[in-house]
Amino acid sequence: MGELMNCARCDQLFVKTTKPICQDCIKEEEEKFQIVYNFLRVRDNRKATIPEIVEATDVEEDLILQFVKENRLRPSKFPNLSYPCERCGEPIGSGKICENCSDELSSELHQQEEIEQVKKRNEDEERQRVRTYFTRK
Repeated sequence: MGELMNCARCDQLFVKTTKPICQDCIKEEEEKFQIVYNFLRVRDNRKATIPEIVEATDVEEDLILQFVKENRLRPSKFPNLSYPCERCGEPIGSGKICENCSDELSSELHQQEEIEQVKKRNEDEERQRVRTYFTRK
């Protein structure tokens, strides 16, 4: 059975399915998607940026960004659709972070792994040194 919750947009009580908004808001969101999609289907509008789409359709920027993030509007078909990287704010067309941030994070993780390996090796060497017994003749 579904979970009761208040709609994130209109605060109406509803049974949650897949989205945190009620059926009326889902319907309204779908209508706005159709407005944006119909605007972008026109050949001259395919290269429109998000601010241009907002101005032409009166659909909120956050909602258009949500459509792009959900892959309902694909940057492969509409090349100027992008949203900010969650780490640095650079415009991206897919994922949550840009390629530069991804590379930087990978590099930092690699460095951290190397540091952990050196620590482990030092600890192992210290254990070996402590276990060694010396005798005098």
